[in-house]
Amino acid sequence: MQNKITQLFGIKYPIIQAGMVWASGWELASAASNAGILGVIGAGSMYPEILREHIQKCKKATNNPFGVNIPMLYPEIDKLMEIIISEGVKIVFTSAGNPKTWTSHLKAHGITVVHVVSSVKFALKAKEAGVDAIVAEGFEAGGHNGRDETTTFTLIPMVKEKITIPIIAAGGIATGQGMLAAMILGADGVQVGSRFVASEEASSHINFKNLVVGSKEGDTQLTLKELAPVRLLKNKFYNDVQALYAKGTTKEELIELLGRARAKKGMFEGDLEEGELEIGQVSGLIHNILPVSKIVENMITEFEKAKKILILNAEF
Repeated sequence: MQNKITQLFGIKYPIIQAGMVWASGWELASAASNAGILGVIGAGSMYPEILREHIQKCKKATNNPFGVNIPMLYPEIDKLMEIIISEGVKIVFTSAGNPKTWTSHLKAHGITVVHVVSSVKFALKAKEAGVDAIVAEGFEAGGHNGRDETTTFTLIPMVKEKITIPIIAAGGIATGQGMLAAMILGADGVQVGSRFVASEEASSHINFKNLVVGSKEGDTQLTLKELAPVRLLKNKFYNDVQALYAKGTTKEELIELLGRARAKKGMFEGDLEEGELEIGQVSGLIHNILPVSKIVENMITEFEKAKKILILNAEF
């Protein structure tokens, strides 16, 4: 299954495992890379030396390409970039910031750079910054999200009209059928997050994994737009946020309620009441916890089956 994305990253299948905070450590990333897709370490929840440790362990666990995702709002981003360069990481995904800040510096060190965007406007800015590819992430996605609430299957063709560099679709994709649909609309590959949260190798807490598996349509909601839009599973913390909105809240009150380490408490430590539980709308389609290799195998099988059905239907 060779195309622009497989050639760009040197992988077998055009699937990227999203670099998610508190879920995407070296075990998940190396398992993804060993399964023929691009594994990505999520650096957003790591201290610099912890990131170094994860990179070194990932290099020992796989001979295949892997990357690192860095949210550009990270307070010690200079240190993270130094570690990435010194450890010889070849692929970096940047998000939540201006791609011009680091793209040229990374590319000067021979690093392939991909930037995550949520709109055509930011896709064009990323292209102008010189990135090698973009992840176009729709409103359905888990974690931090765009403010415009543009859905994935609306965003992909709009971005495709404007840019020629490779496009990776993200948001609401957890099956081979979803992968095929995204590629028909113009994506060269897909980024998958939520499905890999419910994998055996993800570092997310088993309580969180089980809650994701048990979730259904309507159990997530995009909120906290005044801070950084984030899609959450509904729990006590979510209800506390909504109670503030109901009375007419301020940004300062939201910051005070959020506090520190709220996401760690929920996704990594397993506090399902007081924790921040970030996951995508597609969680309603996730019904089991599986090894990464099986998740990838299922997606490719579903993709090929859906493609055959599409071809047969087109003959009538």
